[in-house]
Amino acid sequence: MTRILRIDASARTTSSVTRRMANEFLGAWLSIEPCASIMHRDVGAEPPPIISADWIAACFAKEKLTTQQRVALAVSDQLIDELERADVLVMATPMYNYGMPAALKAWFDQVVRVNRTFSFDLARGDRPLEPILHGKTLVLLTSWGEFGFEFGGINEGSGHLVPHIRTASKYLGVEFIEHIGVQFQEFADHRYDASLAAAFDAIPKTAERLARSCVGEVDTSASLL
Repeated sequence: MTRILRIDASARTTSSVTRRMANEFLGAWLSIEPCASIMHRDVGAEPPPIISADWIAACFAKEKLTTQQRVALAVSDQLIDELERADVLVMATPMYNYGMPAALKAWFDQVVRVNRTFSFDLARGDRPLEPILHGKTLVLLTSWGEFGFEFGGINEGSGHLVPHIRTASKYLGVEFIEHIGVQFQEFADHRYDASLAAAFDAIPKTAERLARSCVGEVDTSASLL
């Protein structure tokens, strides 16, 4: 049985393109594997707390944690427990101001944590960080108000959502990434309609391929990090 963690980051609880994308993806997955287990973390509707000095001190504590430190890490512990149980992450997020929504960044800050999801050892030289978790697949479903963030595009270098998630997800145990994005949302013209149609054509095909891989019917061809 595949264990899926769905993460929604849109502040819109209705009329959200990325929420629709996640619904479509999971519906297609369940048509192949009805017994898949789905956990849902809606950071758009219920943002995690921003990390604090007390939180950081608790993370790096060398001795047994105090009651106050355990309280400071309680949300982080819960979110990491969800992450650890998941085989597949379905992350549905718009791009806000050319990067992550603040709520999603808060989630990353809570779960990318020393001695829980990564280790730090200066004996490794200039690359002291190493993931503790491994073997997870990330399905990243995005929407952009503008377009042309690819190499040679009109907004090349301005889109920091996908590159940031791709980098940080290594410390979630992610080893394979599938990305499906919708562009032109704020233009709401024929280009947006075409981008939306292409995404909703790709989503069920991707979900079915990955689901069949997880139940042992075909090999995955997800993109390596």
